[in-house]
Amino acid sequence: MMETSVCVKNLSYAYDGATVLNNLSFTVNNGEFFIVIGPNGSGKTTLMKIIAGLVKLQNGELEIKGHSIKKYKRKILARKIAFVPQQIPTDFPFVVEDVVLFGRSPHLGTFGLESRKDIHLAEQAMKFTETSHLARRRLNQLSGGECQRVFIARAICQAPDIMVLDEPTASLDIAHQLRIMDMMEKMKQEKNITVIMVSHDVNLAAMYADTLMLINKGQQVRVGPPGEVLTYKTLESVYECPLLVDENPLDKLPRVTPVPGRYIKGLSGR
Repeated sequence: MMETSVCVKNLSYAYDGATVLNNLSFTVNNGEFFIVIGPNGSGKTTLMKIIAGLVKLQNGELEIKGHSIKKYKRKILARKIAFVPQQIPTDFPFVVEDVVLFGRSPHLGTFGLESRKDIHLAEQAMKFTETSHLARRRLNQLSGGECQRVFIARAICQAPDIMVLDEPTASLDIAHQLRIMDMMEKMKQEKNITVIMVSHDVNLAAMYADTLMLINKGQQVRVGPPGEVLTYKTLESVYECPLLVDENPLDKLPRVTPVPGRYIKGLSGR
C-alpha cells in the first residue's frame, strides 16, 4: 500500500460568505506528480495555499504526512512543504544565492546562522535548477523563466517532502514551460518529492501528471489518470467551449485542441 503525502476530506472554504471550494476529497501519494486543472475562478490557488498552510483550514480535514495540518507548528510544516507562488516577487534587493539560501530558514537555529551544510545545499539546489551562473545576479536583472527557476531552487533548498506550485509555467514561453515541467519530473524521480501543482495547460498536464484533478466553480469534477479525466464531454461541459480530444502521437495520452468558430461546422458530425 502506498503511503500518503496529502489527504483531503470534505474540504470547503468561503470568502465573505461566498463559497470558493465545496466538499473536496482526494489523496496524493508519496512521490506522485499531482496536477490540478480547471477554469479561472475555480478555487485552485486557494486550494494550493490551504495545502501549503498559508490559508487556514475552515471546514473539513487536511492531513500532511499522516497528521492533521492543525497539529503542525509553522516552522515544522515548512520543513514538510515548500510553496512556489504564481507571481514571483522580483523587487527584493537580494542576489540569487541569498534568495535560494532563504529556503534554509525553517532548519536554522535560534540565531539564524547558516552552516556549511546549508550553503552546500543552496549550491546543490542552484546546480539542480541550472541557476548557478546567476548566483551573484539580482532578481530584477533576471527573466521570468530565470526567476521561476530561482524560486524553485529556494523551495528545493528547503528540503521538503512536498512541493506545492501555483501555475509555475504561467507567462513562460514553450521552451521554459518544458524546462520547468522536466524539472518537476526530475525532482519526483531523483528526490522522491511529491509535486502538487496548478496548470492551465491541459496538454502539458496530460503529459506529466500521474493524477489529474479537474475542478470547476469550487467543486471536484473528476480525479484520476489523464485518460480518464480529459474526455471531450467532460472538458466541454466545464470550459464551455468546443474542444477536440484525440490521441497525442508521442504517447497514448489525450491531446486537447480548442476549436475556433470557423471549424465548428466541420466537427458537427462527431
